[in-house]
Amino acid sequence: MTSHYLRIFTQRNAAVLLLLGFASGLPLALTAGTLQAWMTVENVDLKTIGFFSLVGQAYVFKFLWSPMMDRYTPPFLGRRRGWLLVTQLALIGGIIAMGFMQPSRDLTLLAALAVLVAFCSASQDIVFDAWKTDVLPPEERGSGAAITVLGYRLAMLISGGLALWLADRYLGWQATYWLMALLMVPGLIATLLAKEPEMPAREPHSLRQAVTFPLKDFFQRNNAWLLITLIILYKLGDAFAASLTTTFLIRGVGFSAGDVGLVNKTLGLLATIIGALYGGVLMQRLSLFRALMIFGVLQAVSNFAYWLLAVTPPHLWSMASAVFIENLCGGMGTAAFVALLMTLCNKSFSATQFALLSALSAVGRVYVGPAAGWLVELWGWPTFYAFTVFAGAPGLLLLWLCRGTLHSMQQSGEFVMRSLWPQGYRWTVRLFSIGCGLLALWLLALALNASGVVQLNTLLTPMFEAGMAFALLAVALGVILDSLALKKAARENLG
Repeated sequence: MTSHYLRIFTQRNAAVLLLLGFASGLPLALTAGTLQAWMTVENVDLKTIGFFSLVGQAYVFKFLWSPMMDRYTPPFLGRRRGWLLVTQLALIGGIIAMGFMQPSRDLTLLAALAVLVAFCSASQDIVFDAWKTDVLPPEERGSGAAITVLGYRLAMLISGGLALWLADRYLGWQATYWLMALLMVPGLIATLLAKEPEMPAREPHSLRQAVTFPLKDFFQRNNAWLLITLIILYKLGDAFAASLTTTFLIRGVGFSAGDVGLVNKTLGLLATIIGALYGGVLMQRLSLFRALMIFGVLQAVSNFAYWLLAVTPPHLWSMASAVFIENLCGGMGTAAFVALLMTLCNKSFSATQFALLSALSAVGRVYVGPAAGWLVELWGWPTFYAFTVFAGAPGLLLLWLCRGTLHSMQQSGEFVMRSLWPQGYRWTVRLFSIGCGLLALWLLALALNASGVVQLNTLLTPMFEAGMAFALLAVALGVILDSLALKKAARENLG
């Protein structure tokens, strides 16, 4: 690669993106795997440890409070940097406070602090995603996404693996959490050094506008429902392959847990970082559509490495090769995918739109697990991993259908509004809103049920199923209308 294509990594924004990406990834393990390990060492019962996994729901449902960060501006540093500073200070205080706790003694207070830290971490992600969407020009979004992935993954390695090692061997759990709080300070400095994006021409002036304007802006665009489905399906094959990787390597192939931990976590992390960085560099020469298509094909085909592993005798080098290839291609796809999300956001409401789109992208990753386990039992490991290759095909087909829309957005920076079938599209939005509302109520009922305030076991499953049914029905109806609109436009062009 020439120095021209590597120049983005030496610019001022690169250092800020790296440090803010690090600050974004650091708190994640402190309320998840690392906290789980601490409670396990302190002999907390498994039921309670399982309850603590609900803390991570804040990252999935962060779009519910993201409109506040589009609407309100703190009295210092501006709309984006001001909120970054507030969330980072709250994170530092929350992580320090967690260090003063003992799981065996202060379980309730520790749970409250974990919820606070997860909420502030998800809120920091909202503002950071909005900031990079607002400040990066289209040609730098792929590289910006790659640098963010680098910082994020390094932080997860430190707050996950390194934190466990330090707590076990040297510092103890409390001092380790205090050290993690200290490592948030570079992100705080990056916020102070960052450039505040220019204020958009159209800014919400009430909380109601902050909620309704981003939704209207997005759903009135040409091919909006095809784009939403693309976001859900683009990394579906990758999500299936990754959902049971550890179980496959240990139980399916027969490697030891130690070998799997060393190769899958360490080498896999390194491959993801290399893939994201290389993908970001390549995207400086490729259009967004071409990058998404090439990297999407690669991340689908790379799952064949696990199929080969399933049908050949086990060797450590073959496991290392499969893990490296799959994570390398997955990292390239991630760089292009994050650039796609940034491209789809209107700078006036980038916090809300990016949070909603990233939540939609998590649907496949979160909910393929049960289906993956069922398919492995039905087909066996070789057929399952062959299936994961073809599971990427629907996303690539949708990408091909959306190529004109993506080219138009990248070249003009403007979104084409649709004009056909307004009544039909109105019903899709209504159905989608009902589905999201039911899922929000399900989340509230789940929290109330888990806390013991009220028992709602009989309502949880029907509420979740109804919410998903309405949302999926809306997406299906929207895709049909978008496809018919594309067909009509093609006929008119030929005529």
